[in-house]
Amino acid sequence: MRIKTKVAFGVAFLFFVIITVGGLGLYYLSQLSNDAKNILSNNYESLVYTQRIIKKSDSLLIDSLMAAEEIEKNISLQEQNVTESGEQQATVELRQVFERIKNKGIHQEEINALRKACLKIQDLNMKAIVLKNEITQATASQASTYVVIILTIFSLIAFSFIINFPGYVANPIVQLTQSIKSIAGKNYEERLHFDRKDEFEELADAFNQMAEKLDEYEHSNLANILFEKKRIETIINRMSDPVIGLDNRKKVVFANDQALLLLNLTTHQIVDRYAPDIAVENDLFRTLIKPNGQADSDSELIKIAIDGKENYFSKENVGIRYKPTGEKEIVNIGQVILLKNVTPYKQLDLAKTNFIATISHELKTPIASLQMCIKLLQDSRVGSLNAEQQSILQTLNDETSRLSKLTNELLDLSQVETGNIKLDIKKTDPNHIVNVALEAVKFQGERKKVKVDVRTPEEGTFFLGDADKTTWVLVNLLTNAIRYSPEDSNVILKYETQNGSMKFSVEDFGPGIEKQYLSKLFEKFFQVPGSASGTGLGLAISKEFIEAQGGTVSVESEIGKGSIFSFQLPIG
Repeated sequence: MRIKTKVAFGVAFLFFVIITVGGLGLYYLSQLSNDAKNILSNNYESLVYTQRIIKKSDSLLIDSLMAAEEIEKNISLQEQNVTESGEQQATVELRQVFERIKNKGIHQEEINALRKACLKIQDLNMKAIVLKNEITQATASQASTYVVIILTIFSLIAFSFIINFPGYVANPIVQLTQSIKSIAGKNYEERLHFDRKDEFEELADAFNQMAEKLDEYEHSNLANILFEKKRIETIINRMSDPVIGLDNRKKVVFANDQALLLLNLTTHQIVDRYAPDIAVENDLFRTLIKPNGQADSDSELIKIAIDGKENYFSKENVGIRYKPTGEKEIVNIGQVILLKNVTPYKQLDLAKTNFIATISHELKTPIASLQMCIKLLQDSRVGSLNAEQQSILQTLNDETSRLSKLTNELLDLSQVETGNIKLDIKKTDPNHIVNVALEAVKFQGERKKVKVDVRTPEEGTFFLGDADKTTWVLVNLLTNAIRYSPEDSNVILKYETQNGSMKFSVEDFGPGIEKQYLSKLFEKFFQVPGSASGTGLGLAISKEFIEAQGGTVSVESEIGKGSIFSFQLPIG
């Protein structure tokens, strides 16, 4: 019999017990109710009628008419309620006595006979009540006996069911749990044996089949797994770039020959060891395992000396993630550190930077000469110019100024890229920086009718920084803000102390910048599509200047509401 059937039988049995006990109780309650009802309707009412007759018989001599009517009424009711043996004859006698009283007149002897007839009826009904009460008591006693017997039998059966059935179900589950733990411990020889014809026997058969398949898989695929492991190790060792693999517990799983050569370590010194322990002994390895977002991050190149020559490597951390079958979350099972030798590209980049620096420097002299010539032509002492000539001269002046600005930015860029930013870090007054920047953009603001609203805190707060570089950055931010502001508008310039830093911010109310471009604004040569012409270098150079002083830059913008460019420097 299957467990499902047994449970169904058990529940049906309990249901049968409830129905049986309830039905038996209802049956005997109905019996007792009927007996009580019969006593009330058959006997008690006769006692009431005869009692009324006896009471009114005393009034026959006083008020014969009303008493006779009442006696007639009760005799009629009694005649309709004859239920006991001999009660009919007694009732007839009662009627005869009353008829004699009505026909022959009221006499004491007839009144006594009337009472005697009533007492006879009462006696018959009293005896009947006693007899019926005994029957009712016997019925109640019988009902109690039957209920006790049935409840005892059913309670014993239910108790046996409660004691045996949980173990019948739970014991195989406990045995199954232990077997599953054995399988989890790779004991694939574990087997289950249930000698019973139900679902547990089917479960045991399925479990044994699974264990056999796992055992077969373990032995048949071990050689293939080892072969694949060897092949993967061979492929990794043949790679020309250093590769290091770590598991989710930061233990080194593999390192190819190129990585071992670069770290100057052997396989025994690195494989199967905890990565932070190796980092304590090896500075280069400590640099490699640093997570993203810290100093020497993946975006920066790592300089390593090999055979007395400087080599540059880019680092990439690749997280290995796995989604188990049936699971929603992705599990991190390790990471791979890839190093790529970018020394040739670095050399080309340095050559490019040097070329830009050289060209920019060489261009400064002819540009200065052009600017001098333009100033001479603008001098009225040299000669007057007509309107067309003045327009051409103004164009030459604007283009020369733009070329001069581009040359200066390229020189600053080359200074940044070569890492030769020269800083004069000292205690600096922010008011001085603000005044110089305002003077530099005064003409541009007046020409576009844009007012710079300066909001500064109380005096006496200084910061640590390079005054010239900081002023350059502030001028660049103000220039951009004025350029993108509508005419007859305001630009808000303010500085304040915040979390141990001096924060400068420039807010304009121009068209704003879409969110998708905010992360690229400080990249070299990037320009927002549709924006005013520029070199795309100002913000990139500003970022380098601020970060070189130990500060940070940020931007907030919303389409149609303007932008806020900010930078923070340490307080001195």
